[in-house]
Amino acid sequence: LGRHFDPKVGCHTKELYGMAGTILLKEFFDLSIARTFERYLTDAAWQYALNVNPMEASLSRATVERYLKLFAEDALAAEVFHRITGALIEALELDVSRQRLDSTHLFSDMAVFGRTKLMGVTLKRFLVQLKRHHPDAYDVLPEALRRRYGPSVGKWFGDVEGSRSTLRQQVAEDLFALMTRFGDDERFNRRSTFKTLCTVFYQQCEVTKDKVEVKKKTGGDVIQNPSDTDATYDGHKGPGYQAQISETCTDENEVQLVTSVIAQTACESDADAVEPVCEELKQSELLPEEMLADTLYGSDENVQASAEDGMELISPVSGKAPDDKVMTIGDFEVDDATEEVKTCPAGHTPIRSEHDPDTGKTRTEMPPDVCGCCPDKERCPVKQTRNGCHFEHTSKQRRLDQRRRNEKTEAFRQTYRRRSGIESTNSGIKRRTGMARLRVRSKKSVFHAIILKIAGWNIFQAARSDRMRQHVAQQMGKQAPTDRNAEVPHPIDRFLRLFSAFTRLENTLRIRHKARSHHIGDHRLPCAA
Repeated sequence: LGRHFDPKVGCHTKELYGMAGTILLKEFFDLSIARTFERYLTDAAWQYALNVNPMEASLSRATVERYLKLFAEDALAAEVFHRITGALIEALELDVSRQRLDSTHLFSDMAVFGRTKLMGVTLKRFLVQLKRHHPDAYDVLPEALRRRYGPSVGKWFGDVEGSRSTLRQQVAEDLFALMTRFGDDERFNRRSTFKTLCTVFYQQCEVTKDKVEVKKKTGGDVIQNPSDTDATYDGHKGPGYQAQISETCTDENEVQLVTSVIAQTACESDADAVEPVCEELKQSELLPEEMLADTLYGSDENVQASAEDGMELISPVSGKAPDDKVMTIGDFEVDDATEEVKTCPAGHTPIRSEHDPDTGKTRTEMPPDVCGCCPDKERCPVKQTRNGCHFEHTSKQRRLDQRRRNEKTEAFRQTYRRRSGIESTNSGIKRRTGMARLRVRSKKSVFHAIILKIAGWNIFQAARSDRMRQHVAQQMGKQAPTDRNAEVPHPIDRFLRLFSAFTRLENTLRIRHKARSHHIGDHRLPCAA
């Protein structure tokens, strides 16, 4: 943060350690800006954690907004997350050799629109700006168009007759009419609302033979709300964003911490997330020996790439498994080095088996007299033709078959059962930090909020650990008392104060949970807090 300010010229800034801590606490507790500076000025726990003198405490909304902007623009949240996570893992002596990976969906501070309403709202935003800055251009528009989009959004299309498809076609034609009318005028086409209007039109519609047609399918990488043009669409979970989260899952760990977080838009596939997650874990020196993930992550390409990095990706194979009665390439004896077939399931040697490195296929030819009288020929993949008995397989097919066979073993079930625990982590983060629906919009602000909330979650998890409590007590014993009026206290003391605040919060929540759990007969006692 300090690089944004001159060390000598200008007014004094707020103490930067305190402001960085304030931004972290704001996101973890899911506070508005008003509530943030209210807690900063009045909450004794915050003042203790941030080393603020209650008699001299002062903070404004503009100050919080300024530091939020600096955090988002410089992507400082990722640096905060890695520093906190690395320190906690070292202090807790966590085993990171086994981790689990999953994604969780979340929403920014935007409304969810259907396609017709999306086009209508985009059009109205441009008309509002046009009326405000160029009333003469707005007044010459057709009266029907102005009347259609003049009222509030809740009163739109009330007098429109016809089906939903007819209404959608009308809105699409209105979009095209405005694009044609103002597209060549620099007074209008440079405005953000007009650019968004054009983007939405080309994503939702197409022009064929001078006729506007609404696309039947648009895909996921399209604008969902003109207020947040970065949000995209996931076919299963809807519009918004997502976070790829990896977490430790070794039984010996007293608590489990999130080791990496990658914020994404909703349309990005989980299958493409393994490589960036591995890269981030390598940079932070937290790459595990085993990574548990669900089916979407477990493509053969991802498994092979992870193995090259020294990580075993454990995941079920996608697609329908073949019938158990049917033989597969896994029943044949294959040379691992050459991919050539040595013997068939019945123990017969092929006439020839050749691997083509260019195509990746291995073609195997079996003796016709042997295959013709084989009792398993109905189940065997070898096909009998006029040119002989032969079959083809690829290295990928063989690897997938081996993985499917391994999935049926008890050892795989015992190992893979730990993956489901990350679902409760995702739920807990959303419940405790408000990550399910954020208070901000746009990619920078959303990514900033996601990463800091999970950084706070790691501190909160560490506060549950007896080992961490003992570590803090030892460190506090080694530290000399810090002058609360000192301008810049020691960073370790800063962390210990922050940890103390989280520990108090964890104890408070534990007491509240116990109070809610008491019963008298069929009646639940209310919580005094």
